[in-house]
Amino acid sequence: MTDRYFDQLGAHFARKIYSSTKGAIRLAVLQRDLRQWLPELAGDGPLDILDVGAGLGHMSEWLLRQGHRLTISEPSAEMLEAARARLQAVEVSAPPWEALELPLQRLPERGQRHDLVICHAVLEWLADPAAALADLRALVRPGGALSLAFYNRDALIYKNLIKGQFRKLQRNQLAGMGRRGLTPQQPLDPRQVQQWIAEAGFDCRYMTGVRVFHDYMPEPFKSEADEQQVIEQELLYSTHPAYLHLGRYLHCWLRPKD
Repeated sequence: MTDRYFDQLGAHFARKIYSSTKGAIRLAVLQRDLRQWLPELAGDGPLDILDVGAGLGHMSEWLLRQGHRLTISEPSAEMLEAARARLQAVEVSAPPWEALELPLQRLPERGQRHDLVICHAVLEWLADPAAALADLRALVRPGGALSLAFYNRDALIYKNLIKGQFRKLQRNQLAGMGRRGLTPQQPLDPRQVQQWIAEAGFDCRYMTGVRVFHDYMPEPFKSEADEQQVIEQELLYSTHPAYLHLGRYLHCWLRPKD
């Protein structure tokens, strides 16, 4: 298995994820979480933030508009160019920002640490996600934080169970296949990820679920549902202990161990 990048898939991502209710839910939950968690890091000025695997730049734009200093990294030249265009459209008074065409594993070579590192929907596309978490730890300053969101293998199993795809589960056919597929090549077991988190030197302070029910809604209810009402309910149940672990993604707030 090798790391997977997304050259020539920017338009596909924009259509299938970012322009869909799925993408709207993801942004709503992640932004709500960060609004609640960022005050832990607040000082006298803006934060120095690194967005790893920034994709098309949606989270980066939101962070820049909050007044934070921003560095974005993305190994796909096509995705990075789209992210640059998005950030360049932000008003001239926005803080300075930098864009790097680099994979996660190359970032520690720069020798820079940040108040906050964002890494959303990246680990599941890597050959060695445990090593990537160690690399992420090297990018976080003492007293800083890592916002980590990863694709939840448990949710994928549950989706297949309720669809009756038992043979697929018995054969462990959960990994995404094909160059244009958007199911990750390595859906992650949350218990394994928690072990990697601890081994990398982080404490997990908070966890929420992203898309805890939307992906399980049957048709025609899903297509007929009001998007704003869906988002409101997703926000409500994303922190509920009975439902957050059903999230297609899990969002963790990690702080370096003392």
